[in-house]
Amino acid sequence: MTPHIEAKTGDYAEAVLMPGDPLRAKWIAETFLEAPRLVNRVRNCLGYTGTWKGKSVSVQASGMGQPSLAIYVHELLTVYDVKTLIRVGTAGGITDKVKVRDIVIAATASTDSALNRDVFAPFSFAPAADFGLLSAAVGIAEARGLTWHVGGIVSTDVFYHPDGLGVYDALRAHGALAVEMETAALYTLALRHGARALTVSAISDNLVTGEKLTPAERESSLHEMAELALDVATGG
Repeated sequence: MTPHIEAKTGDYAEAVLMPGDPLRAKWIAETFLEAPRLVNRVRNCLGYTGTWKGKSVSVQASGMGQPSLAIYVHELLTVYDVKTLIRVGTAGGITDKVKVRDIVIAATASTDSALNRDVFAPFSFAPAADFGLLSAAVGIAEARGLTWHVGGIVSTDVFYHPDGLGVYDALRAHGALAVEMETAALYTLALRHGARALTVSAISDNLVTGEKLTPAERESSLHEMAELALDVATGG
């Protein structure tokens, strides 16, 4: 047990999906997993373990933002011997190249967070996804006819930025596709501890075009994203 996770040794599978929202973790577990069991409820950051296509897999909510995610990732990797972490969530498109409902598979993650500055100074560390997971996600997305993109994303600590879309101009000019709040910390910690990590996001809105998913579209997009991530996590 840790200050944030009450699960016992062996309660988590080696592969864990990490949505931010605890209710999304519950939805994934109850919708997709066979015989899901609750293994963590500390602070209502719910965690579940079950099976997907006969293979053990877990889902653990991370909370919002990099500081919260970093706590759960560190404890999963160092205490519970987790080997593979796949973040599943929504992201906002920052280019008109990505449309709502598209899947963005994050190769790298830029960030405005200070989490890494003291660790890597004078360098700026570039956290990247595990290539094997990324390749698998692309293959499955292509085979299913999903609209997908691979590229850099942005992990920001500021949801309501006073400069709006303009704050991302330089990143957009260098190919960044979408913005969310967790991936840079996930990739950094996975690399630090010799684990594998990937972020698969469904575009829920586009900051350039103003498009937004309806509730029904959001549900079906998340369904496709969750199945994709589960197959990648379990080698399906």
